Amino acid sequence: MTEDRGFSEDILWRILDVTRQLSTPIELDDMLAEVVDVAREVMAAERGTVFLYDDGRHELFARVGTSLDVEEIRFSADDGIAGICARTLKIVNVADAYSHDGFNRRIDSMMGYTTRCILSVPLVGLHGDLVGVLQLINKKDGAFNRQDERVAEVLGSQCAVALQRARLLEEYVAKQKIEHDLSIAREIQRELLPARMPVVGGYDLAGWNLPADHTGGDIFDAIGLEGDAVLIILADACGHGIGPALSVTQFRAMIRMASRLGSDLFDLHSHANNQLVEDLSSERFITAFIGLLDSRENLIRYHACGQAPLLHYRAATGRADVLTASSLPFGILPDMPLEEPGPIIMEPGDIFALISDGIFEQADRNGDQFGVERTLEVINGHGDRSMDDLVKEIHGAVVSHAGGTLQDDDMTIVLVKREAL
Repeated sequence: MTEDRGFSEDILWRILDVTRQLSTPIELDDMLAEVVDVAREVMAAERGTVFLYDDGRHELFARVGTSLDVEEIRFSADDGIAGICARTLKIVNVADAYSHDGFNRRIDSMMGYTTRCILSVPLVGLHGDLVGVLQLINKKDGAFNRQDERVAEVLGSQCAVALQRARLLEEYVAKQKIEHDLSIAREIQRELLPARMPVVGGYDLAGWNLPADHTGGDIFDAIGLEGDAVLIILADACGHGIGPALSVTQFRAMIRMASRLGSDLFDLHSHANNQLVEDLSSERFITAFIGLLDSRENLIRYHACGQAPLLHYRAATGRADVLTASSLPFGILPDMPLEEPGPIIMEPGDIFALISDGIFEQADRNGDQFGVERTLEVINGHGDRSMDDLVKEIHGAVVSHAGGTLQDDDMTIVLVKREAL
């Protein structure tokens, strides 16, 4: 190595200048480029690169470097001279790269370049964690010396802290964008829910939905048809979040389109199911209720495809029928055999309750679920009120039961009451 000398005034001022710049808000790639340029200038290196450390994949990667023509270089944090530096958290100064056992010749081959000497400096954050590696290649007048190591160490310590801040800011901005996009998606999904339920003579209808996340895997709909009939839908895609939200939104659109074409319940089911078999991955499906309320005959004809339990509260007896699913969920089996269960006969005062499992399965602090019986107790105790009020009573009882525990799943309630004579 050449003789060690103190820092020149020019070098000190250049380091102070870049330190000042690194303390200001700056884009990550711009910061990396600034660090590389200054390091090359003060240490007379031909090339320089900042490799960032990807903790999740245990890899080093570079987005910015001198003559870096490829979009990104990425390799194991155990490979090459940079890997040794990352592993030991110590400066590695190699005077003859090709004679060093740890030198990775693959990158030279990729870049069409010949490396003579290397100076690798670990970038260590405030808490001693690895942020990346600053690597300089080919000093113009020989090999890197002790002064170069000291300059690189000073520059690297400033760079590491600034990089930590920049990456945290970049992650924050990305998270904020995701939050914004999810809020838009949630607003779009909410606008798809009925603003008000159809008005049907002799009946009181209510619908309500509360997702567990920004977007939910539940959706409901009520479509007024000719002859005082209403098509009622409740769908619940497995899971919650963006994926299930897209699935149930697609399901709603298919059912609405088929109903406008005059399809009966069997055709509604057949068209939607076969399309979902094609569109959904094998581990995804949708449980759903599609039913037709005929207010003239006071009947609900339906298919409950994996959607259960269904609650039919009978006002005359104060008791309820708990109905099971009538077929498999949508999206599992093409051309699924289908038998329509017997219609639900709505007597005066009867209430038909479509409720997703987010209500039934909401647990308290001890893991005890709200369940069907508690739901029926609320219906029995408040069934004489409007259905909008009954929705609020059910939700309030669930919240009280949960006792502050987080909402586990999307919650949806659709109530149909035949008004008393």
